[in-house]
Amino acid sequence: MNPLPISRYPIPRLEDLPADIRDRIQAVQEKAGFIPNVFLAMAHRPAEFRAFFAYHDALMEKDGGLTPAEREMIVVATSGANDCQYCVLAHGAVLRIRARNPLIADQVAINHRKADISPRERAMLDFALKISLNAQEIEESDYQTLYPHGFSDEDIWDIAAIAAFFGLSNRMVNFMSMRPNEEFYLMGRLPKGAK
Repeated sequence: MNPLPISRYPIPRLEDLPADIRDRIQAVQEKAGFIPNVFLAMAHRPAEFRAFFAYHDALMEKDGGLTPAEREMIVVATSGANDCQYCVLAHGAVLRIRARNPLIADQVAINHRKADISPRERAMLDFALKISLNAQEIEESDYQTLYPHGFSDEDIWDIAAIAAFFGLSNRMVNFMSMRPNEEFYLMGRLPKGAK
């Protein structure tokens, strides 16, 4: 176990948190088997915790033209470009599970142009990275590149919103020096029951 702190800011005790936040954290713990550090670190500011996770859920837990794996792929690629260790590891674990591919997260985080992904996924990640790193340069031709891959204007909004939201997340995580949970490193890398 790592003796380093989760965050440079204080981590509140679960019993001291407002009931809605405590219940949310306990539900995540029950489902995952551990508490992802982002929940504990963001609980330092309850109002911001609520707003952060409400927007996260609105983007990541919705139905639409993007698959759950594609949504996670956007997070991993943009978080890699933003040097966010926590988000690459946490969402990389989720991507491996949702894509049922133990190799994909590492490839996408390092260089999606060399990853074993579809032309649709590459076009999506090219756009997401432009939003993340150079949004001021977006022009009509960027949209036109996505349409042949089956993306609607609403899908394009989702791609941009996920990239933008995780730009915020990456910056908050980095400034807090938030450490990833050790559990993330092995999740989705081996079939269940394999050792």
